[in-house]
Amino acid sequence: MFMCTGFAARDSKTPLGAFSFNRRDPGPSDVLIEIQYCGVCHSDLHTVRNEWGGALYPCVPGHEIVGRVTAVGDDVKKFRVGDIAAVGCLVDSCRSCENCREGLEQYCEKGATGTYNGKDRVSGGHTFGGYSSHVVVTEDFVLRAPQNLDPAGVAPLLCAGITTWSPLRHWGAGPGKTVGVVGLGGLGHMAVKFAHALGARVVLFTTSPSKVADGKRLGADEVVLSTDSTAMAAWRSKLDLIIDAVAAPHDVNVYLGMLRRDGTLVQVGAPDAPLPVNVFSLLPNRRRFAGSIIGGIAETQEMLDFCGEHGVTADIEMIAMDQIENAYARMLKSDVKYRFVIDMKTLPGAA
Repeated sequence: MFMCTGFAARDSKTPLGAFSFNRRDPGPSDVLIEIQYCGVCHSDLHTVRNEWGGALYPCVPGHEIVGRVTAVGDDVKKFRVGDIAAVGCLVDSCRSCENCREGLEQYCEKGATGTYNGKDRVSGGHTFGGYSSHVVVTEDFVLRAPQNLDPAGVAPLLCAGITTWSPLRHWGAGPGKTVGVVGLGGLGHMAVKFAHALGARVVLFTTSPSKVADGKRLGADEVVLSTDSTAMAAWRSKLDLIIDAVAAPHDVNVYLGMLRRDGTLVQVGAPDAPLPVNVFSLLPNRRRFAGSIIGGIAETQEMLDFCGEHGVTADIEMIAMDQIENAYARMLKSDVKYRFVIDMKTLPGAA
């Protein structure tokens, strides 16, 4: 074991603060990473405040991790000391169930191990995430970061990126398809970038006139204000796929009505209240309402490689570790374009 420094929530009410804890020494198949950047996900806020229940304290959040490899176990083949590596939302799974064998570890039938707030299959305790100086992860769950991209901009790809990439790939976004994106935030801005880079026609739906120019800059062919009923009606039955990234209650029936025959609306935003669905929004045109979470390790690596080839990163705002509570408050007001990333050099006690 070795001492690691981090930033943790001690309970659901207390602001995060400096925290020291032990990580395991790298075993034969492990990779030790000195964390350079960690993205801030809305899930971090939900978890530290126990808004979804099941929070384990002390809680060290963070699952959008990029850093430098400082040690590897004797059996590690894919990484060497000095490599820039990445860790996303998962650090382990059962590896034996049908889903794991198919490379869909995010749907592990026995429960994948989250990078934080998960049951550690090695120690038996719970996992601590990327708001920390180092992380130790088995090689099979470590990813190669694109060497040609800004590592800070890569960090949010490990959650916001793969969360939108996975449904775009699964439902065939590409040339000849028209893809709608609902909401231009941390998830939505990545959905726009990816759909555009994949060759689809992209239509962004937003409530904010101030985001029209940004939507087009990010790759949207058209931007529609969802408060304009006439503009919305013009898109009825015209979209092949919709990525809904809105995490607040909203009327999904309006968007379901925009799908062509056999079109799919995929919900990736996670509102804290049920979304009512009118069955007559689905029956015509054989429409589908689906959900999706992150991606498996192979798919996440595919996404990172694609980003390296096409120059895709997240739009970020860098913060210091002691600004995290302010970042959470701003995130609740959608006051970020479009993802906060922590410079881990600012972690108290970091070298």
